Amino acid sequence: MTMPRRTARRPLAPRVAAPREPVDPARIGRRVVRRRAKGMDAGAVAAALKDARFDARQASRFEDLADDERGRAELAEWERIDRLLTAAAPGSVYGPDTDDVVRAELAAEAAAAAAREAELRKATRVAARADELQALRELGTLEQAEPREGDKAARDELTRRAGWYVQADIDAWLARALAAHRGHYAGPAAREARRLLPQPLLAQAALLSALARLVPAAASGELAVAARLAAADPEATAGLAALLTRATEPADPTGSRA
Repeated sequence: MTMPRRTARRPLAPRVAAPREPVDPARIGRRVVRRRAKGMDAGAVAAALKDARFDARQASRFEDLADDERGRAELAEWERIDRLLTAAAPGSVYGPDTDDVVRAELAAEAAAAAAREAELRKATRVAARADELQALRELGTLEQAEPREGDKAARDELTRRAGWYVQADIDAWLARALAAHRGHYAGPAAREARRLLPQPLLAQAALLSALARLVPAAASGELAVAARLAAADPEATAGLAALLTRATEPADPTGSRA
């Protein structure tokens, strides 16, 4: 078994931080208006709209206020609420809870928050798996690990952290597992998993598989050439793997290869 290249242990990357919700001045402005407008009738909203238009004209005179995104959003929201109450039955008052626009925005914000939470959970899982693979590599026991779904993302995370010198070891492990149909690369899931892997890694796995049929007792060190060939020319390596595979296929009774 080939021993892994020993390198100074690098500190693990910091844990994934929860993404902060971006500051949106326009959304803040709309929320302020809705809180103020709650319970107002059409007359009160019209008066507030008049004040907002006055403030907008005043702000336009100053260069540092001319591009006030929040102020523009507040004015637009007063105008929208004014139109809403103008079209409503006499005596109606504004209520954010019954405003279809507000309900739609809240639903969209909830969906976006759920998506951010899902991305955070995924990133956390990837970081934890990358930590595990890095530790196994440094202990010299990576070869004993079974590939799992999502290891492509963990591989990419390790590459981002440490660069090619770690990626080469991870790729060699994944290629051997793929050639042997181990872990995640066994069964029906293997076909979909292969689509996620880079071409050099697939070419390396194909060549390892062909060599295993030709020389079943070959040691890991003797098969290391597959990684070098795949890194140098993955297309040629894949072609060589296909040729060797055909050479080891049994012939059918007609004399052609099966």
